Amino acid sequence: MALIENRWDECAAQGLSEPELLVYRSNLLGADHRVTNYGGGNTSAKVRAPDPLTGEPMDVLWVKGSGGDLGTITKSDFSTLYLQKLLALQTRYTGLAHEDGMVALYPHCTFDLNARAPSIDTPLHAYVNRTHVDHVHPDAVIAIAASADGEHLTREVYGEEVGWLAWLRPGFELAMRLQRFVSEHPSARGVILEGHGLMTWSDTSRQCYVNTLDVINRAIKWLESGDLPRSGFGERIVAALPQDERRAIASRLMPEIRGRLTGAPKVGHFDDSESVLEFVCSEHLERLAAIGTSCPDHFLRTKIRPLVLAFEPGRESTSDVTERLPQALDSYRAEYAAYYARCKRAASPSMRDVDPIVYLVPGVGMITFAAEKSTSRIAAEFYVNAINVMRDASRASTYRGLPEQEAFDIEYWTLEEAKLQRMPKPRQLAGRVALVTGGAGGIGLAISNRLLAEGACVILCDIDNAALESSQTALRKQFGKDAVAGVWMDVTNEDSVTSAFQQAAWLFGGLDICISNAGIASAAPIEATTMALWSRNFDILATGYFLVSRSAVQLLKAQGRGGSVVFIGSKNALAASSGASAYSAAKAAELHLARCLALECAPQGIRVNVVNPDAVLRGSRIWQGEWAEQRASQLKTTVEELESVYRERSLLKRSVFPEDVAEAVAFFASERSGKSTGNIINVDAGNAAAFTR
Repeated sequence: MALIENRWDECAAQGLSEPELLVYRSNLLGADHRVTNYGGGNTSAKVRAPDPLTGEPMDVLWVKGSGGDLGTITKSDFSTLYLQKLLALQTRYTGLAHEDGMVALYPHCTFDLNARAPSIDTPLHAYVNRTHVDHVHPDAVIAIAASADGEHLTREVYGEEVGWLAWLRPGFELAMRLQRFVSEHPSARGVILEGHGLMTWSDTSRQCYVNTLDVINRAIKWLESGDLPRSGFGERIVAALPQDERRAIASRLMPEIRGRLTGAPKVGHFDDSESVLEFVCSEHLERLAAIGTSCPDHFLRTKIRPLVLAFEPGRESTSDVTERLPQALDSYRAEYAAYYARCKRAASPSMRDVDPIVYLVPGVGMITFAAEKSTSRIAAEFYVNAINVMRDASRASTYRGLPEQEAFDIEYWTLEEAKLQRMPKPRQLAGRVALVTGGAGGIGLAISNRLLAEGACVILCDIDNAALESSQTALRKQFGKDAVAGVWMDVTNEDSVTSAFQQAAWLFGGLDICISNAGIASAAPIEATTMALWSRNFDILATGYFLVSRSAVQLLKAQGRGGSVVFIGSKNALAASSGASAYSAAKAAELHLARCLALECAPQGIRVNVVNPDAVLRGSRIWQGEWAEQRASQLKTTVEELESVYRERSLLKRSVFPEDVAEAVAFFASERSGKSTGNIINVDAGNAAAFTR
């Protein structure tokens, strides 16, 4: 394991205020997940500042607010509190039974009307009488913290420089114990919290950062010293399959899992990194997985333990796993309900989702499912941290998870429940996965934007690699990297379509919405319509829509959760257009295919509808080529005047834009149209010839 690099840059730090240095230090620490996980850990600085009311200088605690992430934190993500008011709270503390009540007092210590909610760890920073404090969750240190003889190992690695505090749930009592430790050990520069993580301190921001890295690197060096066993997982008893086979299995298995999950739809993530493969292929997989995770931050994201799916690569097929899947899920749910029943207290919140979050598949990798793609990815990252801890704790000693009751008390902590209740209501398409063909063009890009704004994840498919890359980059910048994936697709090529849907399955776990939008347009008198032109229209607009919808329906049926297929048609599918027989006939075939699918797929709850645009010129790649010239010639106008001509011929005298089409698609994609199938929405500003009845 490589050491954590010191990336402090004196030039970058020069001239920064203490709060700005705190942000800088936090970002450096959070940039490496071996130091702390996403959203985990916290940092602080005690800063002198004038009181907004009196102007008198005051000691102010700047500490990471609730829900912040060190890697991306800014000044506005820190809580600011009067230090003396926080210290005075110890006179109100009456013991462990009243821990949670102390949290309600923290906002009363707010400095300068800062609205950022303080975290549960706030007193741990306040009661360490050093200017700068770091609290992080490094894998190497937690391996010691989660060892059966962690206290002894701490002394072996650090001597008297770093202390040990026995397990206690984060809160005021732990802060009091930490205060006593610092008072009794003035030369100590940190402490390991059993089963939890590391706290370090110093008098300057830079020295605190250096101190934190040094303590972590000491643990890494000790673990890598050569005196310990090479592996804590025992022998590798299963061979990892080649990457393409792992992904192929994941693409078949993930939709099967997703379709059997209870409640709102979830989004999947697949991880077959080396750490994961080492664990899932090992002798001690089932024993260690059953112990559960140790660090509270880990199991809040992953549940206390994963579901191991029995699989013998080379001897069994994916169908063998899927046949056992219903029983495996039922057993997990029953065990989770029993865990809740054993551990619940009078004031415990109601039992939450009983489904697993983490699924481990020998020879294949790890699958995670959560309400959003970012959440499922982060859950995977946390479980990789847990794997690292289990491996190194087992090398150094005997790995121990938290006692079951302690784990439950954190998972069902009333304060954690209150945090969950404060979360915003999910957006209309949260947890849904959409695939959009022709996604890098004007209408396709507008549709993708609209679905992403509603909370969906989008697989952007296109044949134009440059446009695909550009569109993916733009959408990721706006909606985040987790929500968007660009996948090359030629809708006329069966293998290309199959491959794209396979990628969709292992990238996101399945599919809910398929938008067939890839298209071309052409115009020519019938005598000038070549076989090549006729075939190209039918290859893309008829065969292409058939291939895409066939793969979509196969995937939707595998999940068994219904779904929505939307075809982007054309006014020409309903109203004949002179001089465009190939295009119009292909669009009519496309429309009739949608009607057939609506009939065939209704028993599985799969809805198939059509949006018919007309004259969407702006942003459209179709209108940037010969089609515009051909239509201008047909209508005896210029390319520049085409939009005006189309607008004036419409009943409403209005131009139609890609965003208008996207609005109709969003309606068909959502449950707002849950009782509609086989329907058509014309988005053409009114064209009597295209009225459906």
